[in-house]
Amino acid sequence: MFPAKKNRRARLVGAVACAGFVCQLAAQPVICVTVDQKIPGAEIPADFVGLSFEMQRVLADTNGWHFFSAENRKLIATFKTLGIKNLRVGGNTADRPTLPTPTTADVDNLFAFAKSADVKIIFTLRLNQGSRDGAVKMAAYISQHYQDRLDCFAIGNEPNVFSTNYSVYVAEWQRYAAQITAPTNSPGAKFCGPSVSPGHEKWSAQFANDLGGSGLLKFISQHDYPGGDARKFATNAAAAREKILSPAIHESYAKFAANFVPAVVANGLAFRFEEANSFYDGGATDASDTFASALWALDYQWWWATHGMGGINFHTGDKVAARDMNKPCRYASFWTTTSGYNVHPIGYAEKMFSLGSRGKILPVNISGGETNLNFAAYAVRGADKNFYVTLINQTHGATATNLSVQIGANGIAGWANAEVIRLAAADGDVSAKTGATLGGAEISDNARWNGRWEKILTPFDKKAFAIFVDLPAASAAVLKLKPR
Repeated sequence: MFPAKKNRRARLVGAVACAGFVCQLAAQPVICVTVDQKIPGAEIPADFVGLSFEMQRVLADTNGWHFFSAENRKLIATFKTLGIKNLRVGGNTADRPTLPTPTTADVDNLFAFAKSADVKIIFTLRLNQGSRDGAVKMAAYISQHYQDRLDCFAIGNEPNVFSTNYSVYVAEWQRYAAQITAPTNSPGAKFCGPSVSPGHEKWSAQFANDLGGSGLLKFISQHDYPGGDARKFATNAAAAREKILSPAIHESYAKFAANFVPAVVANGLAFRFEEANSFYDGGATDASDTFASALWALDYQWWWATHGMGGINFHTGDKVAARDMNKPCRYASFWTTTSGYNVHPIGYAEKMFSLGSRGKILPVNISGGETNLNFAAYAVRGADKNFYVTLINQTHGATATNLSVQIGANGIAGWANAEVIRLAAADGDVSAKTGATLGGAEISDNARWNGRWEKILTPFDKKAFAIFVDLPAASAAVLKLKPR
C-alpha cells in the first residue's frame, strides 16, 4: 500500500514541456492523462443523474401516506445530497393491470415532492390493458398543473414484453399520443419512448426513424442492464463482480449503442436510459449491492456521457418488480430505515458523478503504464473555468495495482490551484457492502455528508505544469484543477 502521507496528499512535480508534458518516473506504475482543452465537446445535462422507481411507489399506502410527498423531508434531503435531478416513475408496476393507476391526489403529492427536491419527472402512462381515455385525462391534468416539473410522458413500460409486434405497438402508441396532444387536451405534450428492455434496442432505432420528425419526442428512452439476468449470470457473486468491473464491459456498451444510437443521432434526437442498473431481476446479491457496483456505476455514467447520453435513471427502491413479483432490490441506491435512507455503494457513485461532471466534456488521452491496467479517466471544463478530472482505478483483488497518475493539459502552463476528493472502501474491498466513503466521510441515513475536498499544495515554480496523484487500487478520485 502507499505510505499514509501519500494517500492523503497528491504530489506536484515539475518537468520540461516538449510537445505537451513529459511523464515523470515514480515508484508505482505511472499513468499519464492529458486533457485536451482546445476541442470541448457537449455539456453534460444538469439532470443527467437520475433515479427510477416503480409506479406503485406513487400510490398512497394503506394509511394514506405518500412516499413521494413534500412531507417526506428525509427523502428530499437524500435526493439533494446525492445530486439527483431527474425522477422517473414507471417500471413493471406502471403496466400491471392488477394495480390501480395513480389518482390526482397521488400525482399532487408526487409533484409537490418534485418541487421540494428540485427534480424533473418522467411519468409513465399505462399502455398494457390500460384506458386510453384515463391516460389522456391524467396527461391533461399533469400538463395543466405541473408543466414546470414535467420532463416528459412515457406511454407504457417495456412494451416488447406484452406487444411482441413492433408495428402493432407503435400504432397504438400513436393513437395515445394523438389523443393526448389534441387541442382540447395537452397540445404541447412531449414524450419519450419506446422504453424497451435490453435486447430490443433496435425498436429504439425504428422508433427514432418513425417518429423523429413528428415533433412529439423529447428523447429516445431505452432500458439497460449490462450484467444481464441475475438469475442466469450472477449465481456466483465473485464472477458477477468481475463481470461489471472488467474493462471488456466497454465493448458491450459499444455494441449495445451501435444498435440504436446512430438512428437517434441521424434523426436529431437525444437519448436517455430512463431505467438502468447492473443486473436485472432485482439485481445480483453480493455484487449489485457492493462497492464493486460503485466503481462500475461511476464508470458507466461517464462512458455513456462521453458517448452522447443525456442521462441515466438508476432503477431503485426497497423492492422492485421482477415480472409479476416484487423482490428486494439488491441494486438499490438506498433503502428505507427508521432514521431515513441508508445509502448503498451505488449511491456514492451517483454523488461522485454529480461532483465531477458539471461542464463540457473534454477529450482525454491516456498513456504510459501497463496496457492491461483497468483504469479510466474523464474530464470536463466547468463554467467556473476549472478542470474536473475523474480517475477510476478498478484493479482489485489479485490484480490490485496502486497507481501514480500524472495529469496535464495541452495548452496549459500549469495549475494554480488543485483539490481532490476520493471514493474508497476499507482495504479496497470490492465485496464490501458498507463502509464506503466519499471525501473521507460516509453519507448518514439522515442525508448528512461531511466529505471534503482536500487541498493540494500549489507550486509557484513557473516550470511546474503537471501533478502526480496517488490512486490506490479499487478507488476513484475527482480533481478540481485551476489553470494558471
